[in-house]
Amino acid sequence: MNRKTLTVEEGTTVLEAAREAGVFIPTLCYHQALEPIGACRLCIVELTVGERTNHVASCVTPAVDGSTVRTDTRSVRRIRAAILDLLISRCPEVAVLRELAAPLGVREPSYPTEDEDCFLCGICVRACREIVGAEAIGFADRGSESRVLPPFAKPSPRCISCGTCTTVCPARTFDLSKVDRVTTMHGEGRDVRVRRCVICEEHY
Repeated sequence: MNRKTLTVEEGTTVLEAAREAGVFIPTLCYHQALEPIGACRLCIVELTVGERTNHVASCVTPAVDGSTVRTDTRSVRRIRAAILDLLISRCPEVAVLRELAAPLGVREPSYPTEDEDCFLCGICVRACREIVGAEAIGFADRGSESRVLPPFAKPSPRCISCGTCTTVCPARTFDLSKVDRVTTMHGEGRDVRVRRCVICEEHY
């Protein structure tokens, strides 16, 4: 990998191998506590096995014996820049996108900008399902109209107001000034301290 020879356990992904070696690969939809899905494609790398070279999402690609991985080629940087250009157009004020885009030369979006805080990485949805087991939020609508909401955009009885969704959010789209005591949605009437997500605030 990038002229480093690595030995890893079978089943290790390219991203995990890179992190063990101290090689930086940017990610947005990846979280070590969740099953990787390769949705954002920002972790793309150039993988050569034998005489065949492909661009692959490193978070879902297992490391293969004898393979060569390049994480910072011109084509890799071009793909990442194009992804971040689109994401910044949707969420121009999200700091993590700006931080990742700047080294790639993306300072301002090339497309008409929107005023969104969520870039739909899905980590909050997966954390609610895989960690909490509540499935209290999910994706609504499709395409450019996609949003993260409780079912039918109404308070979900499955929500326990644990705050996991806001804790794992890479965009940090919650407002710490809105930390408050709220009653959980499952009817027990417990008061818990949570960080209120800007996106879902109206539903809590």
